[in-house]
Amino acid sequence: MTQETSLAAAVAALRAGGVIAYPTEAVWGLGCDPDDATALTRLLDLKRRDPAKGVILVAADIAQLAPWLEGLDDARRQALAEPRDTPTTWLVPDNGRAHPLVRGEHDRVALRISDHPLVAALCRAFGGPIVSTSANRAGEPSAMSADEIHAVFGEGPGGELDAVLDGPLGGHDRPSTIRDLVTGRVLRD
Repeated sequence: MTQETSLAAAVAALRAGGVIAYPTEAVWGLGCDPDDATALTRLLDLKRRDPAKGVILVAADIAQLAPWLEGLDDARRQALAEPRDTPTTWLVPDNGRAHPLVRGEHDRVALRISDHPLVAALCRAFGGPIVSTSANRAGEPSAMSADEIHAVFGEGPGGELDAVLDGPLGGHDRPSTIRDLVTGRVLRD
């Protein structure tokens, strides 16, 4: 399967309410449509993740995050849009746009702009941000390859995932830094 065909299959799965796996900057991720309650519930069930924790949304650019940024001043938007040496997830005050399963028990929503070419292409083809959470069961190590994804979750009929977008990781050795956009405080380095 070519990368183009694989990308099209992943986008089709997202649009159909599916859960996919894809490489991110440092680890493999699981994703779904952040507005699809059934897909969000299924993703959290696959991970065995407590819904109170929430999940990250990843986008190709700041324009894709605009609905979640309404109400923020220009300086904060600019801080979020500035390129960083390491992937950075920003905790942004929830303006009511985030689905409760995305936000979890928090009053903030976690947003990241990815410079990983495959993640950015996926978000562009989908037409907006997608969920990005590590591809693993709760408490287990994150998957680092498509082979590990297939071993843990499987794909297609008989598997738990609707599509796997194969490709390389982004070359970082740790998941994204998490920072609060309002306070600047680092919650995960």
